[in-house]
Amino acid sequence: MARYHGEADQATVRGTPFAWTSTLFNGSRLPSSNVMGNRSSVLDAVPSELIQYVQVAKALTPDWEGDAIGGSVNFITRTAPVKRKLGISMAGGYNAFSDNGTYNGSLVYGDRFFNDKLGVILVGAIWDRQWGSDSFDVSYNTSYEDAGQRNSINSVMLKRYMGKRQTYGINMGLEYKFNNDHKIFFRGLYDKFNDIRPVYETYVNYNSSQFQYNYRYSYYQTRLTGGEVGGEHQLTSRIALDWGYSNYTSSYFLDTPSTSDQKGLPIATFKQNITSGFNNLSNDGLRYWGFDSPNGVGGKPMKFDAGINDYSEVLDPTRLTLQQLVISQLDNKEHDQSFQLNLKADPTTRLKLKAGMKYRTKSRDSYYGSNFVYLPGAALGIPDSPGLVALSDLRREQFPIGNGYFKGMEGNYYRYIVDPLTKQQLFDLFQPSFLEANGFGDYTSASNATNIYRATENVLAGYIMADYALTDHFRIVGGVRNEYTMTTLKGSQATVSGSPAVTEITPAKKENNYNMLLPMLHLKYEINDRTNLRFAYTRTFVRPNFGDMTPGESMDMTANPIVVSKGNQDLNPTFANNFDLMGEYYFDNVGLLSGGVFYKDIKDVIFTDVSYYTEGGSSYVLTQARNLQNARLFGFEAGINKRFDFLPGFLGGLGAEVNYTFIDSRVKVPRNLSDGTAVRDQSTLPDQSKNMANIILFYEKSRVMVRLAGNYRGKSVATINQNLGPDYYIWTASNFTVDASATVDLSDKVKVFLEMNNLTNEPLKQFMGDSRRLTSCEWYGVKGQIGLRWDIFK
Repeated sequence: MARYHGEADQATVRGTPFAWTSTLFNGSRLPSSNVMGNRSSVLDAVPSELIQYVQVAKALTPDWEGDAIGGSVNFITRTAPVKRKLGISMAGGYNAFSDNGTYNGSLVYGDRFFNDKLGVILVGAIWDRQWGSDSFDVSYNTSYEDAGQRNSINSVMLKRYMGKRQTYGINMGLEYKFNNDHKIFFRGLYDKFNDIRPVYETYVNYNSSQFQYNYRYSYYQTRLTGGEVGGEHQLTSRIALDWGYSNYTSSYFLDTPSTSDQKGLPIATFKQNITSGFNNLSNDGLRYWGFDSPNGVGGKPMKFDAGINDYSEVLDPTRLTLQQLVISQLDNKEHDQSFQLNLKADPTTRLKLKAGMKYRTKSRDSYYGSNFVYLPGAALGIPDSPGLVALSDLRREQFPIGNGYFKGMEGNYYRYIVDPLTKQQLFDLFQPSFLEANGFGDYTSASNATNIYRATENVLAGYIMADYALTDHFRIVGGVRNEYTMTTLKGSQATVSGSPAVTEITPAKKENNYNMLLPMLHLKYEINDRTNLRFAYTRTFVRPNFGDMTPGESMDMTANPIVVSKGNQDLNPTFANNFDLMGEYYFDNVGLLSGGVFYKDIKDVIFTDVSYYTEGGSSYVLTQARNLQNARLFGFEAGINKRFDFLPGFLGGLGAEVNYTFIDSRVKVPRNLSDGTAVRDQSTLPDQSKNMANIILFYEKSRVMVRLAGNYRGKSVATINQNLGPDYYIWTASNFTVDASATVDLSDKVKVFLEMNNLTNEPLKQFMGDSRRLTSCEWYGVKGQIGLRWDIFK
């Protein structure tokens, strides 16, 4: 799982890149309103109480959707029970970082009526929690011509999040059995995830000798709604048919600020000149970490000292002046409709046949990266403009300290704290009357429209497969799946010409159609009743993200350096030929020993290229998705789940579950040196960890269950800088988290449970080239809850 600010939000199989794992909902892809424009479904929008069980597939069969190189995770929602069920769950908890409480509750009701023909299930859940995190972020001058100065520091930022998250969900299911051979069903859901997080950013900018302070009120809303109907029909004793239609919509949106006709993420930027200068600059006048500095002057990241000559020169509300207002549009909406039909036939007791088709139509509307920008005339040097507004002249509130400020680093960083604006004051800055009175002009780029696009995607898929028991011990499953994809993106492009320069916006349209023929073969040999040997060959693929193919480009003016994201309309899908050889042995006490090897031959890997440049005195980061040449991935995995019931007495309840995966992935990245020489750098695949492990110690006996789980994920490349090479790749550092849970059955119907997360307060780190050269380090603290589950009817 990937943890976003401490909460799991994406899943991956075998540690492959997250985009390579298909997240399904009752067998179909969920629409994704992910703000970054990728296809990953955000899991924190769906309460876990709505899920009945989870299927994980490492090697697909033709009846699964084929866009999954890593594997598929299928979440199955609750269905009507065989008899009356009524249960409630209530819990309260504590977040050690925010120093606040949390609560959640759920209700599950199910029953059958009309002689058990009609089944009903209703699930409701709510989860409300306070949260927070500290993030230490560093940007470097990688755009400099002098290679020796590219590791010098542009700016350092201390960012504090402190907010609230709310997850609500309602899941309803109906099932009607006409008889034992015919059944129809309906599933519907309404899920809402609110991510409310005021953000406080303090920059020390060495290139411009300035403090910069950003305050934003982030109220992100994600809504997932929809439903599906279907039926299962036994036509004859050997022929069955099932069908389904689904209609789901995912929306990501903001309704702020209330004082402006433009809606999005409101951000106010204040700046203050550092007049006393710095005392820890290198002999070339630039700031480095000590190990990078030409003469060893600089210090170390985890004990940051800004090195300001006058230590009393801190963030001063009377000197911090308002120099930019931005409303960043981040809205995304995705709508999916699909229809599928499957036909099953059992001609003999040894042979099973299955065939089917699926049609899905998807539409996506995105406003990500569209910014409305307002600048004061005084900052631009316009004569007779009103003076700049100081932070001290505006309504403010106390800074949220929580349980401390950057306690994960050595030293005291309270000097980088300043009391922020109130939420309403931030909103009031965008009132037309305030903008006019203080000389703010609308400097929204004419090319803003190029960030807005609409995408449609139609997929027609069909498959045929056979499951044949050649002997009592040898089974063959094989077949082929074909998926034809038709993608259209409509947006706009900006053309600058003339003197003075004039920006002309013209419509842009891109079509990208491709066919995927996906043969698959599985062999299973039962050596004995407890031992299996499996082999699989599968061909799978990954579609390009819509956000990577957009005709326009977006610009984040609030970041330092400014981030420019550009689409690539010529991206190809990524294909993989996958080979798996696995073995498994089942113990007589429910345990399992498994292991094997796997290999993937991959074509047209998609990666995010990052390059840096300077223009007009400002620093920019340009990101763009591109295809790499062929890659390969080899790995092996081993796992054991064993209960120690051979031990005497109390010790007989102990057990362990351990699994380990090793993956060696390699891809060649072409690059041109300054003298024009072409080279090919070797890299691992983006977001691919070489080593992963889970270690779970548990105790299960009588009415008690206790689990202590350690999860390790090795380092992985996060972004590739194709222009500068491996020394400037951004890596995600290795990470080891420890969680714990316990359940005690007070009776057959009542359970008390305890859950604890991130017990070691493990930070999430990223670095550039050298593990000491941090680009970010985030802490989000320990959290936990205790609660009660009561199955009134079960």
